[in-house]
Amino acid sequence: MFKNILVPTDGSDLSNGTVRRAISFAREAGAQIVFFYAQPDFPMPIYGEGALIDPTTPEQFAQASAAEAKAILDQARASAEAAGVQVVTDTTVNEIPYEAIIDAAERHGCDLIFMASHGRRGLASLLLGSETQKVLTHSKIPVLVYR
Repeated sequence: MFKNILVPTDGSDLSNGTVRRAISFAREAGAQIVFFYAQPDFPMPIYGEGALIDPTTPEQFAQASAAEAKAILDQARASAEAAGVQVVTDTTVNEIPYEAIIDAAERHGCDLIFMASHGRRGLASLLLGSETQKVLTHSKIPVLVYR
């Protein structure tokens, strides 16, 4: 049924568990995986009384962020290839991760987004929000939430 699955990852333990489960799911379905990492944009400093000045330049930040994305995506790729699953990796810079995830799924023609959930409920969920919840709310592509 699903042949091209987007799996957003950020390298966290929760995300790595989802990567492993998505690989198993894709292998059983005979699907390809697109691993995706949404790189943060350079944070614009707001200077005020007592503010700390970060000496990192936008170029240094971009290089470090790209290196982190490559390391995380390479690890996911290696796991998928070891399991015999076809894999593509992608990353973009976007300060709004849920938008980047949906854009990547559309750009790659994915028919499923396979995401992790922290499983927060009640007030914690309301206050902390969730990229998964935002993807669920805004995506026209089906989303499978793994907890």
